[in-house]
Amino acid sequence: MYAKGPQLQQIGRKIVASAEVNSYRDIHTQESSQGDHSSDTQSARSGDDGIRALIIEDEVDICYLLKGILRYNNIKADYVTSLSDAEKVLQWQAPPLVFLDNHLGDGLGVNYISKVKTKFPETKVIMITAHDTQADRDLAYKAGVDLFIGKPFTKEIISKAVSSFSL
Repeated sequence: MYAKGPQLQQIGRKIVASAEVNSYRDIHTQESSQGDHSSDTQSARSGDDGIRALIIEDEVDICYLLKGILRYNNIKADYVTSLSDAEKVLQWQAPPLVFLDNHLGDGLGVNYISKVKTKFPETKVIMITAHDTQADRDLAYKAGVDLFIGKPFTKEIISKAVSSFSL
């Protein structure tokens, strides 16, 4: 349903990190842009390890899908399946990019944004959720999320979202 092919092979390291927010943009209202974003991704690399991302999502299949898409965009990603695990990671790592589900088993991602934002104001947070109403979007943007993406999403939407940031 979400992806095909070998891009989801060799995925699955469960570690973590966390992040934060500054401004916001809505991926569905941005004008679409075509073309190769590899130069954007290369310029966004930080250090020898490249760009790192943390995925906070309780559906492991979505974690694997996002990891594959991010790897395609030259971004290394780790994932956690709960806010409590994300909190532990915040103790020792701060990736420049976080994908945050809103409805997790131990709380709402929208309520977690301020914790991340306070600790890591430069981190970009992208909310991903199946609850894609205008009220959900407004609440997420008010909380400080940088970008809101409704599920289901495509590889193109995630790639466009990542390339919209200067990481």
